[in-house]
Amino acid sequence: MSQVNRQILLASRPTGEPGADNFKLVETAVPSALADGQVLVRNHYLSLDPYMRGRMNDGKSYATPQPLNEVMIGGTVGEVVASKNAHFAVGDKVVGMGGWQEYQLVDANQRGVLQKVDTTHVPLSAYLGAVGMPGVTGWYGLVKIIDPKPGETVVVSAASGAVGGAVGQLAKARGARAVGIAGGADKCRYVVEELGFDACIDYKQHKDAKSLSAALKADCPKGIDGYFENVGGMILDAVMSRANAFSRIAMCGMIAGYNGEPIPLSAPQLILVNRMKVEGFIVSEHMEVWPEALKELGTLVATGKLKYRETVAQGLEQAPEAFLGLLKGRNFGKQLVKLV
Repeated sequence: MSQVNRQILLASRPTGEPGADNFKLVETAVPSALADGQVLVRNHYLSLDPYMRGRMNDGKSYATPQPLNEVMIGGTVGEVVASKNAHFAVGDKVVGMGGWQEYQLVDANQRGVLQKVDTTHVPLSAYLGAVGMPGVTGWYGLVKIIDPKPGETVVVSAASGAVGGAVGQLAKARGARAVGIAGGADKCRYVVEELGFDACIDYKQHKDAKSLSAALKADCPKGIDGYFENVGGMILDAVMSRANAFSRIAMCGMIAGYNGEPIPLSAPQLILVNRMKVEGFIVSEHMEVWPEALKELGTLVATGKLKYRETVAQGLEQAPEAFLGLLKGRNFGKQLVKLV
């Protein structure tokens, strides 16, 4: 076992678009002596997710900001390498919030900070994607907010991503029609041919909401009943222009405004005219549904019925650039960093 734990800290808060200089790589000693109840985990994969961009700011939000000069927050999966806790043995595979570092020391007596996972039928990395927080995020927004009925049309932005890809497949499993919005011909092809969506629109081919709305009209001839929002801006305007009466929007992310850009809504009156339900949610506030969601997601992945793709950066030092690429849509599917 290495005696050095490499960590990436938040060195400064970005003004506008973040850069690699907002992060700092440091080395610390791996803890050698564990107290009762503690577990030492060697992290194998780090999850990179859009919510991290919001945490880099110090403005008021649903979660406390990422503290400066501390390990960046992030989900991890790994292996127990030392344990003084009866519930965890050396060799156990676990998922937690280990952050941007190679090792984490955990007080495993705290309920929920570390969960054992079974990798017999589900790959370890999938517990950070399809069978992890992104998958549950997609499940919650679709099942609890959009609640699609057979034959309805559900539109998903960022459809090739870890969250969006799950939403469309779960909608199809419930008898709905799934239409994705993604950036680029390759991503759109993947959404339709591999994930099984009915159609996918390349937003890069549309310079304004009117053009995108026309494309949505062609692919959603009966209008839009449910929309899973990851982006905001022009895409939200276009979707709202095609929304049906009593349509539902699950507000998951607004990546169009992550760097502080204004995100005006061109026709908010449509919410009233169409009696639309628009609901924002944070999946960590709904832990009561995680067992139900993970059971469905795990079964679908284990049986090959839920497809997903991963983009994997090699080594902790690559995490900042991989994260900045994620914010620009350079990743394909779930963005991970392999730490071993």
